[in-house]
Amino acid sequence: MKLPELVLPAGNLEKLKTAILFGADAVYLGGKEFSLRAYADNFTLEEITAGLTFARQHNKKIYVTVNILAHNRDLQHLPPYLEKLEEIQVDGLIISDPGIIKLARRYAPTIPLTLSTQASVTNYETASLYRDLGVKRIVLARELSLEEIQEIKERVDIEIEMFIHGAMCVSYSGRCLLSHYMTGRSANYGACAHPCRYRYALMEEKRPGQYYPIEEDQHGSYILNSRDLCLLEYVPRLTDIGIDAFKVEGRMKSLLYVGNVASVYRQAIDRYTAHKEEFSVNELNQWLEELTKTATRPFTNGFIEGESPLLQDINKEEKPQRADFCGIVRGYHSDKNMLEVEQRANFGPGDPLQLMVPGGNLLPLDLQELYDEEFNPIDRARHARQTVYIPYPNPLSPYTILITVPGT
Repeated sequence: MKLPELVLPAGNLEKLKTAILFGADAVYLGGKEFSLRAYADNFTLEEITAGLTFARQHNKKIYVTVNILAHNRDLQHLPPYLEKLEEIQVDGLIISDPGIIKLARRYAPTIPLTLSTQASVTNYETASLYRDLGVKRIVLARELSLEEIQEIKERVDIEIEMFIHGAMCVSYSGRCLLSHYMTGRSANYGACAHPCRYRYALMEEKRPGQYYPIEEDQHGSYILNSRDLCLLEYVPRLTDIGIDAFKVEGRMKSLLYVGNVASVYRQAIDRYTAHKEEFSVNELNQWLEELTKTATRPFTNGFIEGESPLLQDINKEEKPQRADFCGIVRGYHSDKNMLEVEQRANFGPGDPLQLMVPGGNLLPLDLQELYDEEFNPIDRARHARQTVYIPYPNPLSPYTILITVPGT
């Protein structure tokens, strides 16, 4: 059985390393220009090179997004950028604009091309057209059923990648004009302000200032909001039909989200390909419980079973409690038997804590003592990115994540 590639987002170099250590086969990232996440940290060319070095050490891949819908003013700056990506030999380019595909074939001829979901491929004729243009892999539109995905895979000799987890856009495959219209920030140019996540109410023209909720919800209306995609239970069926890569959304999400989602889907993919058996209810529930620690919205299976009545995020009471991202293990002080931790949120002795270790292990942490960087006892880690030390009997992998236990 072919093992599908697990592709995780990397908003910066730290998230890139976390994704790889927690189970990603590849990461996708954006440069400082030409990427559809202009407000992620994103990567300089030097940082992309550093990321490639790290990925190569772990036998993983780096894909670079060049997926804006380009304007004329962009075209003169693209060739030197593409030539540089060719020079450092990234593993792939993710593109949505046919004009950029043409430029990439000219200025980065040896780099495989992936067609972005922004191209909205929903049928096998369009897939074959892009194959003939030199595209190696297509990220299908999210609006397809399992049967449609399977037919495209069977009819067209091209690699198929699909989103399996993360936020969904209310507009078709992300081609949204709402942000540009309301804020001047174009979603198709990487600057989406996510106005579909705002709260809305209805106002009648002759009654200014009187707002009427579209739904009876004390928090306002969520008519534009979508739930988060989660296709965990479909990993076996999608693997069986030969999907080449499973993609996770989230270059703007936290390091905890990256590590958590990578770990769960890594376990699910490895479990199915090793045993060829459907997941048990207990396995699914355990993995879903882990995923809800970092989800921002209730889950949906999107369009995988056809038209879905459960896309809108209107039931806010469904939200479980989330884990807090408290810190990252940076090393181990063997003389004192202490973990060196870079703090990311306020925590201290007595808090319910866990250690999320690359590889999928969750270790309880009974924190009774805490020390600052000079090994003076302190009651809390309060300051942003403060270095603290935690007594612990043995070293743990760097990038182990310290979290609170949700629901306690």
